[in-house]
Amino acid sequence: MLNLSIDNMTVVLINSLKLINKIVVLIIKKINYLINLLSFKINRIEYPIFPKINGRVFIKNKGTMQFGENVVINSDMKSNPIGGDNKTILICTEGAKLIIGNNTGISNSCIYARNEIRIGDNVFIGGGCKIYDTDFHSLDHRKRRLNEAETEVVVKPVNIKDNVFIGAHSIILKGVTIEECSVVGAGSVVTKNIPPNEVWAGNPARFIRKIQII
Repeated sequence: MLNLSIDNMTVVLINSLKLINKIVVLIIKKINYLINLLSFKINRIEYPIFPKINGRVFIKNKGTMQFGENVVINSDMKSNPIGGDNKTILICTEGAKLIIGNNTGISNSCIYARNEIRIGDNVFIGGGCKIYDTDFHSLDHRKRRLNEAETEVVVKPVNIKDNVFIGAHSIILKGVTIEECSVVGAGSVVTKNIPPNEVWAGNPARFIRKIQII
């Protein structure tokens, strides 16, 4: 009888902990939703339908930031643990543009626009990716000293077109255009334009093969 009673208590305790965990998860999701919604409002993000966001996204917008319909953003370890990074970061500096199309997914990645970054429809951006349209710093050591305003920093627009898939931990650098339906292999550093329907990979990324659509 004693063993049976202990077993029953254990089952009740486990079920109670599961219920508490579900309640806590729901509360956290609601809090994250409200924080993300407030962040979108404060940063003047334009969107027809509020994106589905798992976790909390970090946004800093001083330019123009636009989202299409059905955008999904993973911004925590649970929603996409392979990324390694624990949140998505979206930054748009004064006068810059960040345009994200319909049905696009972003996982624990950083996108930083000083000029213009355009991401098309049905684009998959894997965990831990970085997309930059700027060098951030001058190549001239005299112009990148601490506490001095840097000049002549190179910025060029980035254009990622429809149906592109960017593998986890890839880096897309300034001035790059990735044409429709191409794939960037995981861990690549893309410095050149990629034609449509091609697989590129490596550091720096190079052509691997054509994608045959049957």
